[in-house]
Amino acid sequence: MAADTADIRTALVRLRRTTGLPVAFGGLVEAGRPQMRISELSGTATAALRALAITSGNGLGGKAVALVRPCAVTDYSASRQISHEYDVPVAAEGLRSIVAVPVVVRRRVRGVLYGALRTVQPLGDRTLSAAMAAARDVEQALVVRDEARELVEASRAADGATGDPVGREQVREAHAALRALAPRITDPALRAELLDACGLLTPRAPAEEVGLAPRELDVLACVAAGATNAVAAERLGLRPETVKGYLRSAMRKLRAHTRGEAVFAARRAGLLP
Repeated sequence: MAADTADIRTALVRLRRTTGLPVAFGGLVEAGRPQMRISELSGTATAALRALAITSGNGLGGKAVALVRPCAVTDYSASRQISHEYDVPVAAEGLRSIVAVPVVVRRRVRGVLYGALRTVQPLGDRTLSAAMAAARDVEQALVVRDEARELVEASRAADGATGDPVGREQVREAHAALRALAPRITDPALRAELLDACGLLTPRAPAEEVGLAPRELDVLACVAAGATNAVAAERLGLRPETVKGYLRSAMRKLRAHTRGEAVFAARRAGLLP
């Protein structure tokens, strides 16, 4: 959850930078409850909005949650498009024009980002588009983190019995999926977090320094899960010839003559599960 909150914080900084709005705030929907709690503030002058619980359907953010779409008002206190349960904290911060964008993952609202002005001024399409782009960043981060968490949990469950070959293969498939997912992540911190999760699936710390490049290990992980060069290329977003090159390089470093020997050597070195 701390990492998810950090994603909100980063998105608010981007929202202010790309829209020029002086104030941004937001938070995540609380698990098992029909409400979102504002946890992150950027550019605010007071703490009036901090920890405010927004119920689905109420106010501007609650409307965005209920409708699962962005909502905006030009003058919050005078708007007839929303209910007014939160007028006091909004007025305390001096906010007038506000946009609220839901963060939606797998058709479920996971949070809301707000951008605001302290003057009455229409928020145009450019501002709305930039706010939506910031929300998409959070959505991508949450999707990746969810997938990593699910893969790790599933593989751990499958590997409950050390002698279970089926479970071990599921662990290897999860490891390969995580390695294939990591290069698509543009956020360095999120990518590092994903690779750390990937490392939880290896049986032990590397016994020796082999010096495999990240892409060489990605290719070996796919091969270890039974993928052909063509399938590995598709998963990793590479050309088949490029996959062959990485595989040859990895085999040379591992002093292996076949794909199978390379995988065995990588497992013996603690690089693969």
